[in-house]
Amino acid sequence: MLRLEVIHPAELSEADAAEWRWLCAARPEFANPLLGPDFARAVGAVRPDARVAIWREGQRPVGFFAYHHRPGGMARPIGAPLSDYHGLVSDRPLDIRQDLAEFGLSAYRYTGLVDPHGDFASPTAESREAFVIELKSSAADYLEAVRAGSAKRFKNYRRLDGKLDREVGPIAVRAPDHDRAAFEQLLAWKRDQLARTGGHDFLAAPWTRSLLDAFFEMREGPLQGLMINLYVGDRLMAGHFGVRAGDTYHPWIASTDPEMAAWSPGQLFLLRAIAAMPDLGLRVYDLGPGHEHYKRPYALSTRMIGEGMAAAAGSRGRAADAAEKAWSLAGAHGAGPVGRLRRRLDIIAISELSLGGRAKGFAAALAARALRPGGSSAEAA
Repeated sequence: MLRLEVIHPAELSEADAAEWRWLCAARPEFANPLLGPDFARAVGAVRPDARVAIWREGQRPVGFFAYHHRPGGMARPIGAPLSDYHGLVSDRPLDIRQDLAEFGLSAYRYTGLVDPHGDFASPTAESREAFVIELKSSAADYLEAVRAGSAKRFKNYRRLDGKLDREVGPIAVRAPDHDRAAFEQLLAWKRDQLARTGGHDFLAAPWTRSLLDAFFEMREGPLQGLMINLYVGDRLMAGHFGVRAGDTYHPWIASTDPEMAAWSPGQLFLLRAIAAMPDLGLRVYDLGPGHEHYKRPYALSTRMIGEGMAAAAGSRGRAADAAEKAWSLAGAHGAGPVGRLRRRLDIIAISELSLGGRAKGFAAALAARALRPGGSSAEAA
């Protein structure tokens, strides 16, 4: 008989954290910085609604599920929208729908589910690809394989690289880069991009900024922040900021100087970043889902993740399930306007902690959709 408990991440014991890390290491599907206890603890430091559900067999923990307990009993992924991967880390299948009800939840809405045991299986869920750079030999061998897959594309990038070096200045990667001004610039460029594309500015939320600041300073321990930047001369051109655990890096913020757009800075950055991986002790550079046109040429590996909702057992779960089916029938999991609107509403629901902030965000999302030709959403996140 399994015993259940729910705690705030700050209450997690070192013994339980060690077991959680062991479970993450035991299966390749769970080997990502966002699925472990250290990320849950970091989010818990800035979010009072963070929770960790623990399944125990006797005294030994056999499963961990980190989430946010949001209004209406809806569970959201821990740290979302920064949580590209989430799920229940366990050594066996578990009856999550019955347990959601015991946690006082109506449903769990997910957008990047890792679920090797099939705990969250749903007829309305959809699968999508996440893109992974994985070095199985040398970085030079990997880059050669990448270039062979898109010879014309990468010949043009090599030309741009040489032209930039001759006409503007020497190109260099700084990794790790601890420059606070560069960090602030990456965030400013990302916020400008969200404003231009009509995306919700999740970086404006105080808790999000506090979490990013904490990881910028986190340079020791099992989970660390890492910033990799590309410079032309002394000018910052492009960069990534995110988290690493061991030899796996997962960037959150990918930004480029809009004034340098003609030089394809994001493409030149990734070529240099891959070359820098061995010196950083990195084997996996996990680009996550979305923006396929940018990521696919560099990612020779992919992983499938889920988008959908798991309803709790009982009446509250049935109401949530009916609403999810309506969204699904309307095209919420597709690339069209309904799908974009739904993803934007998800970001607002999890990133805005006040009722007023959520109402303002929802109104802006609906207005943006109405203003676009054909009523499509401007969401690009």
